[in-house]
Amino acid sequence: MFEDIENISEQYRFNQKAAKGHVILRSEAYTTKSAFNNGITSVRTNSKLDERYERITAKNCNLYFNLKSSNIQLIGTSDIYYSTLVMENCIATVMSNETDFSLRDDL
Repeated sequence: MFEDIENISEQYRFNQKAAKGHVILRSEAYTTKSAFNNGITSVRTNSKLDERYERITAKNCNLYFNLKSSNIQLIGTSDIYYSTLVMENCIATVMSNETDFSLRDDL
């Protein structure tokens, strides 16, 4: 599921949630609803390609990933993971597009 969020600076963001409801990907900020919708389309397109995932180990050894577009623009960032297996399972979920792409429109 993609959940849309409008913050007080009038920027739009979305969270992609797994079937059980936890956030697996947070978007960058978009200044228009159109760009926001293009971001979701970009997730659908780029998430299927393993080379679009940047796997990162933070200085404190926590793990996370970024999803990037073909022009290397950041689309979204994952939550923090403590195990490579869990991180890779979340990437597989994003890749499979098994999440619901419905949007809330109650802002």
